Amino acid sequence: MAEVTSLLLKRCTDVLFSSLMLLLTSPIMAVVALGVWLESGSPVIFRQERVGVGLRRFHILKFRTMRARCGGPQLTVGGDSRITRVGSVLRLTKIDELPQFWNVLRGDMSVVGPRPEVPEFVEMFKARFENILSIRPGITDLGSIYFRNEEKILAHSPDPMSEYRKRILPMKLDLAEKYLRERSLPRDIAIILKTAVATLWPTAPGQRKQVG
Repeated sequence: MAEVTSLLLKRCTDVLFSSLMLLLTSPIMAVVALGVWLESGSPVIFRQERVGVGLRRFHILKFRTMRARCGGPQLTVGGDSRITRVGSVLRLTKIDELPQFWNVLRGDMSVVGPRPEVPEFVEMFKARFENILSIRPGITDLGSIYFRNEEKILAHSPDPMSEYRKRILPMKLDLAEKYLRERSLPRDIAIILKTAVATLWPTAPGQRKQVG
């Protein structure tokens, strides 16, 4: 009963918070949408398949930060030539993530929860993801804070895909499992505040502190 009450409280909080954020940031999103369209045309919104609660797939929403209809690897590193000028600013400030509050309203995601991965990476660690994705994935989590500068870290690696698969993703899963064990409303509020701080004052690679 307590678990059901906790889940209902979290869902109500998600709906209220995401509704407020969409209302407050709607002028910013309108300007961003115009900027993306003026620089590189449509579509303004980027949709990508991710794996959600119960391993069900959904399409995550972001402002498009790369050139339209460009191919290439799903993993993005710092200095990627596909990223537009407007896109580089959006990625640095995390403003490209704002449309994900619509994912929260639709029930695909939560405000706080394990970041949803693409199917390719979920298959690599399926047993761990089956446990982690017993709850909705989130816009932010402990891994998002700890790896705030992930693209820069990968840019310094001779093999970004191997670096992500063998070191970064397992560490993200460790942090997701930690969140799953300790989740609570006060914990979520703390993660939201830490995310705001990490976004406004990003830490250089190699100077990150353990979050928790």
